[in-house]
Amino acid sequence: MKNLDIREEVKVVNLKLWQIAERFGCNDVTFSKKLRREFTPEQKAKVRQIIADLVKEREEA
Repeated sequence: MKNLDIREEVKVVNLKLWQIAERFGCNDVTFSKKLRREFTPEQKAKVRQIIADLVKEREEA
């Protein structure tokens, strides 16, 4: 399975893929399909930043 590190990070912080997909600029189905192929380092950095932003927003709420 590809992008295991990203998938695990999402699980650890208790987020849903659709939340990340929305910020990534696509729908959840498209994002899930993108996860089937390994992300570039730039894409991984973008996803990790989205995860961090969502966690921060949740903590502030």
